[in-house]
Amino acid sequence: MKGSYFLVIKLEEKKTIRTKGKTFELLPGYYVYVGSAMNSLEKRVRRHFSREKKLHWHIDYLLKEARLLRAYLIPSEERLEETLSIEVSKHGKPVPDFGAGDVKVNTNLYHFNEEPDGILVGILKNLGLSWKTVKRAEEIR
Repeated sequence: MKGSYFLVIKLEEKKTIRTKGKTFELLPGYYVYVGSAMNSLEKRVRRHFSREKKLHWHIDYLLKEARLLRAYLIPSEERLEETLSIEVSKHGKPVPDFGAGDVKVNTNLYHFNEEPDGILVGILKNLGLSWKTVKRAEEIR
């Protein structure tokens, strides 16, 4: 299945996240990461739930330090990552230069002080998209 996804992440305390080329100072709270997987959505999201993986993307470095609460799988033949990121940016505080190397927005990570699920569901409904929410890799088919 092709599509996009949201990851809802909880960071308990302020952390410095160092990737291969960048450093991010992140505040405690909730984060929403917007991604896409136009080859295998299920495989990509399963990878994000895995604790044992080679660190490759910015999100891998964050997930090493934070807790992945849930993922929204959004099946689509169309690449929606940029559209979804723009919609999430209307509600969350952007973390500049995090991810988004292949889209026109300058980030795919947004900070929220409160649980963002109501906002995410509203975005998906407004865009007329279907989705599945999972809390662990075993729930992905």
